[in-house]
Amino acid sequence: MIRVNDANLTENLPSQGLALVDFGAVWCPPCKMLKPIMNEIGAEYGEKVTVLEVDCDESPETASTYGVMSMPTVLLFRDGQPVEKLVGFRPKSAYENLLAKYV
Repeated sequence: MIRVNDANLTENLPSQGLALVDFGAVWCPPCKMLKPIMNEIGAEYGEKVTVLEVDCDESPETASTYGVMSMPTVLLFRDGQPVEKLVGFRPKSAYENLLAKYV
């Protein structure tokens, strides 16, 4: 999982392919529970899916741009554009099912 911020999200978000972007905060308990799941997905999907992490406290502009109102929020990007949004903590299977529609 690559940690990004307001300044470098664009350069780390692939223009081709899939990316999961996890919006959270270090003080958020559900976000802490989600982090190992995102790391597993990043390891399991390898080159097929880029997994990025945004701390909403450090990157309020990015969170606002993508309408993040609750944490954690995970956005799925396809070819650089957001296509799906999951709000709140979900089990790993929810993210796998989401990715299965696009991989």
